[in-house]
Amino acid sequence: MSMTSMVVLGLSIALVLLLLGAFWATLRQDRKGRADAPPPQRAAVETAPVESPMPAPVSVPASVPGADYTDPRTIRVGDRIEVHGSPARVLGAMYISWQGQQWTELLLRDSTRRLQWLSVEMRPGDPPHLEVLLWTEVPTQGMVPAKSMLIMEGVEFHPIERGTAAFRSEGEAGLPDRGLLDFADYRASDGRLLSFDRIQGRPWSASYAQPLPPGSISIIRRAS
Repeated sequence: MSMTSMVVLGLSIALVLLLLGAFWATLRQDRKGRADAPPPQRAAVETAPVESPMPAPVSVPASVPGADYTDPRTIRVGDRIEVHGSPARVLGAMYISWQGQQWTELLLRDSTRRLQWLSVEMRPGDPPHLEVLLWTEVPTQGMVPAKSMLIMEGVEFHPIERGTAAFRSEGEAGLPDRGLLDFADYRASDGRLLSFDRIQGRPWSASYAQPLPPGSISIIRRAS
């Protein structure tokens, strides 16, 4: 073999060894980098917040010490009462709970067999006061409660409160033992109240409210 051939062969071998060494060093560095890198984290899964269930509705009647009139909170299903001197029988009741507020609605049937609801609620304030309302149903003609002003029988009513409450029923109210009640309350500029409500799964109904002053209700006979 000539001297020139030997030189070329030696340079070729050296170049091959140099390339192999560079490849080995790169491979080791790549493995080291992968080993040192933190493991990929699992993507966080967003879960919708679970709303806490509403507390069970509770009705705790109390008497008013020193009062010279009937406390509406003591009225019970089966009682016979008078409202503004008109006799009525308490057929059933709903005990309602919503955002810490609790109130009772009593289903009345008067001597003409007309049905009305009587709501009794201790309202917060300074001092707190007892609010008693007599509700008379009005035809809605397929209306549903709007989130803005609505007109009923030519009167403008503006929204004041709406939500979904839990209830427990008793007596002959024609309601499930427990359930949810959607409601939307409105007030006119002259102070008149209008309320839409529905047991979930049923159509909306609407009623006007008449506030009753203390002494408007008397109990004729207690349920046995």
